[in-house]
Parts: sequence; C-alpha cells; structure tokens
Amino acid sequence: MRIGIVLPSVPAYSETFFNTKIKGLQEQGHTVLLFINPGTEIPNSRYKVIQLPKVSGSRLQIIRNSLFCLSKAIVFHFPTVCKLYQLDTKDNISFSKKLKNSIVNSVFYGHNLDWIHFGYGTLAIGKENVAEAIGAKMGVSFRGFDIGIYPLKNKKCYNLLWEKVDKVHVISDDIKNLVLINGFKYENKIVKICPAIDTSFFSNSSIEKTSNQIPQLITVARLNWKKGLEYTLEALFILKEKGIRFYFTIIGDGKEFEKLKFAVNQLKLTNQVSFLGKLSATEVKNKLESADLYIQYSLQEGFCNAVLEAQAMGKICIVSDAEGLTENVVDGITGFVVPKGNSVALAKKIKDVLALSLEQKNTISKNAIERVQTNFNSINQQKKWLTFFN
Repeated sequence: MRIGIVLPSVPAYSETFFNTKIKGLQEQGHTVLLFINPGTEIPNSRYKVIQLPKVSGSRLQIIRNSLFCLSKAIVFHFPTVCKLYQLDTKDNISFSKKLKNSIVNSVFYGHNLDWIHFGYGTLAIGKENVAEAIGAKMGVSFRGFDIGIYPLKNKKCYNLLWEKVDKVHVISDDIKNLVLINGFKYENKIVKICPAIDTSFFSNSSIEKTSNQIPQLITVARLNWKKGLEYTLEALFILKEKGIRFYFTIIGDGKEFEKLKFAVNQLKLTNQVSFLGKLSATEVKNKLESADLYIQYSLQEGFCNAVLEAQAMGKICIVSDAEGLTENVVDGITGFVVPKGNSVALAKKIKDVLALSLEQKNTISKNAIERVQTNFNSINQQKKWLTFFN
C-alpha cells in the first residue's frame, strides 16, 4: 500500500510512537509518504517528506503561492479538484473555504494513496473530503489535547470528520470515551493501539533497588500547564515542611519555565529542585538509572511514553489519574495512581512509597518491567498498525 501520514513535522528521535509505526509499515513493504506543515525543518531521514503548501505570510506571498498551487492542480489533476469541490459543496462549505481547501489539499493529488492518516485529530480539520476525492481511505489518531481540550474551545469541530473517517485510532480507553462523548457514533470503527517503547534500550542492568542517601525524584515532561508540575512542587513543599529529604530533577523545556522557576523560589525549594532542560534519549536514560521515584502528576495526559520508559527501567512511578495514565500504571501493582490536582494526596503518596521496604519496591519494579516488556513493546505495536491499515 501507499500510505500518507500527516504530521506537524518530521518525528524527532524521541517520538517513538510515530517512528515505530512508520518503520514497521516500511519493513512490510508499504510505501510511507510523510506530509508536514510548511516551513518546518526537514532533517536527513529515511522518510519521503512532502510539505503542505504555504498559505501564510504577506498578502502578495499568499496570492502568488495560492495561484501557483491552484493552477498546477487544475492543469494536472482537474478531475480531483472538481471532485473535492463537489464534496465540499455538498457539505455546505463556503466558497472561500472550498477554494482554500482546493489549494491546501493539492499536495495530496497524484500520489495514488491508499490511505491518508492524520497523526492528530486537529490536522484533519479542513481536509475531511480529500481522502474520498483522491480515492483513498482516511484514518485519524486522537492522542490527548486534540480530543480532551481542543473541542472545549472549538465546539462541534469534528462533526464533519465523524461522517467521513474510515477508522479512528486512540491510545487509551479514556481517549476512546472522549471520542464517543464528542459525537462519534461508530464505536466499531475505533481501534486502540497503545504507545510502545524500545524496551531493549530503556532497560536497567540492575533490577534490584538500593536506597540513595537522599531520595532522587525525577520527571520528564514539557514545561506546560497540562503536566501539573506546580502541584508536584506544592507536594514537595509539604514534604520539606515535614522534614522529609529529597532531590527533584525536571527534564524538559517549555513556555512555563519562568513560572515554574518562580514557584520553586517562592516555595523555598531552590536547593531541592533542578531544571536540566531538554536532553537526548541517552542522557534521559542515564538520569533515570540513578532515580528512586518517577513522578508524572499531569492534569491531562493521553498516555505518556516517559512513564513507560521509567517503568521499563524498573523505576517506581507515581502518576495522576489523568486519562491514559490509569492504563499506563496499574495502581499498587506496577506503580501508584493519585487523583489529579491534589498536592496533599500526592505528598502523602510520595511519603508512603519512600517508606516501603526494599522488598516491596523490588516487587513493584519487577512487575513494571515485565508488564511494559510484554504489552508495550514496539514489535506488538507494529503488528497492530498493519492490522489497522489492512
């Protein structure tokens, strides 16, 4: 098959989910074309990358680029342009929007695709009819923000998509429920494929846990409000007030850096918290190896590969009950789940986990490693994607 995958940009090395999916399809003989937003960097990779037309900038640039794309589409793909226009007309789309759709979607014409798959639900908006216009099937993935938050600000944004899509991919049962709540009526078209990681890379040579003199806590996350880091810091303040020693490392960057830095200062945690910024996968692994607890206290979370990676290395994870995290960690068996947005509850759980015996910690670590290796390895994920497209 020829499969077009639409993403904002070429997947970075750390974006295991997309890289594993594409690699598996290619190894089975399928051709994968990657369609990305205009203006994004195209690194040297094994992917065939195609940028969508640029329809932003100065008025002159927009007119010039639009006329070029539309003229080229009409000359070489006139039947497809007509069909897309007719489909949009049937859906009562305005003339200006139909014209824009003909231009933006021209990048898909002529590639003889069997599938167009949108890596996030928001990427399919304005492209609902292009798959039918070129004779392909359409798939779309929902991963968290695109179904948990975006529809709150954009009511009924997926109504047209629901009637056009052939298959919907979700990464957890909670995401599936959100898709249904937001109006999708065809539960039999929803396929759950959880994220997977490279379990051969994220592994720890020493499964048996030992105690650090000062417990080392760690989080790997974008510095974004969704990650609940302010609640984590408040919980650590509570622990400090109780005389409990710890050191907390945050790996990741983002627009909330200054806000979180300020919170650390206000809570007088400067000597107990450090921000390391964005690190490579190898550097993240090295930091995880020396950690005692991994914390992911998110307010909204589709699933979170970082939690899988930590469990694969035998780290005890404390997570919130945000969406996919309750499937990622089995409470009391492979880690611990705490109601989100409750700093007091998080502080108590951290205190209780630190007080566990080494035997108890080692049992949880072994359970976590075994479950991730069995259920969240990249080979299983690749097989599920082949079934999805077949």
